[in-house]
Amino acid sequence: MAVIDMGSNSWRLVVYGYEPGQFWQHVDEIREAVRVSEGIEATGRIQDEPFDRALHTAHVFNAFCEASRIRDVVALATSAIRDAENGEDLLEAIREDTALDVRIVSGRDEARYGYLAIANSTTLEDGFGIDIGGGSVQLMRVRGRELEDAESWPLGAVRMSEAFLPDGESGGKAIKALRKHVLKQVGDWLGEEGGRVVGIGGTVRNLADAAERRAGIEAEAQGYLIERDALDDLIDDLASMPVAKRGNVPGIKPDRGDVILGGAVVLSALMEAGGFDALEVSEEGLREGAFFELFLDDRDPPLFDDVRQAAVINLANRYEGDLHHQHHVAKLSLEMYDGLADLGLLEPDDDDRELLWAACMLHDIGTAVDYDDHHKHSQYLILNAGLPGFDPREVGLIALIARYHRKGDPSVEDLGKLAKKRDGERLEVLSGIIRLAEQFERSRDCTIGAVQLAQSNGKVTLEASTANGDPSVAIWSARRNADLLGSAIDREVEIESHAG
Repeated sequence: MAVIDMGSNSWRLVVYGYEPGQFWQHVDEIREAVRVSEGIEATGRIQDEPFDRALHTAHVFNAFCEASRIRDVVALATSAIRDAENGEDLLEAIREDTALDVRIVSGRDEARYGYLAIANSTTLEDGFGIDIGGGSVQLMRVRGRELEDAESWPLGAVRMSEAFLPDGESGGKAIKALRKHVLKQVGDWLGEEGGRVVGIGGTVRNLADAAERRAGIEAEAQGYLIERDALDDLIDDLASMPVAKRGNVPGIKPDRGDVILGGAVVLSALMEAGGFDALEVSEEGLREGAFFELFLDDRDPPLFDDVRQAAVINLANRYEGDLHHQHHVAKLSLEMYDGLADLGLLEPDDDDRELLWAACMLHDIGTAVDYDDHHKHSQYLILNAGLPGFDPREVGLIALIARYHRKGDPSVEDLGKLAKKRDGERLEVLSGIIRLAEQFERSRDCTIGAVQLAQSNGKVTLEASTANGDPSVAIWSARRNADLLGSAIDREVEIESHAG
């Protein structure tokens, strides 16, 4: 399936491959900075050059879909085309010359697609969503994971840059005027409630990438928190440099250099209006919202029941044909985790338990690259394939637990500045658990059906119950790999087995 997003600044054609009920993935993309909104603010019409760029890009996208034999194509036009006096003329020209059946989405529908993207890529239950496009801004109020209310305003990055920061204007007076305009437009819709807010759109993604790099963090923007103070510092820096240099700032795309300052000021003003100290970033957007509407069409609203669980299972299914082994490793790992908690050898933590489960489900995806060093391949794939619903630190920890499920001395060095206090201890314990679970399931036949823990005389005994078959391989392998867990809990670990 292809979704074409004909935005005010850039147009994107995104191709999704999917197996209904199993998995989905982003498999291809074409992006073009059409800047169809150029000049609309002053004239109300799409100008000749943007009109021609748009028509040419539509031809390219159509040719791509035909060459790729993609029959299911959803083409959506947003703010600039929606508002332009001659927007329908452009769509008629596209329909005449291509097979694309473009649909103009209303501001409300645009916000709904944004909501679907946010609700299916984050754990937001109650709070707000902000989608900053080139021509408009959509604000969403979410309650109980459902869209309670939404509005659209003509406050997009391109439109506001042309209106308030023309020809590279970046003085304090102009920025103050833009901020005042945004606050006046949105009024009290956000209510200064504070709380949780998620941002989407190209402006937000670029600002998040820039903020991460300024903080010395190398990670995907998904789940990253942009602090309002950090955003305002970035605004000051962008305002102090010529327009031509803004596109060279690490994290900022060159073709956004002339509008990124305007977009950043809009975002800062919206955060001020809502009383938000930080904004969570989602890399999904209108395109994913349109895709989820199809992929989850058996649900109303089309939402994953559990975003984090769905993200893990989706990634596992992309690389593994049968998850029986992974599920059993997870079962044994969680039994050991809970057993250690019952013995007072670790402080139970639901988040840690979930990270352990996720690593168990993904620890072998690296075999899709090669069996040799597959633990390292698994780490790379987890870090780069994306796990919506988890923040960058959590993704890094999941990847590291998977990385050390076979061998090696766990180290949080790869987390860099994302690491928190005691993450080293956390990683050692969770890696020690999954390493033993993997050995108990070494033969991939569920010979070890369950594990119970007992403690006496300063020793911890793992009693492995034999469900069927000969447990000798599993017990032999587990005993050879018990040192890591023993070191992590500062106890000698013994492995015993008995018939279940």
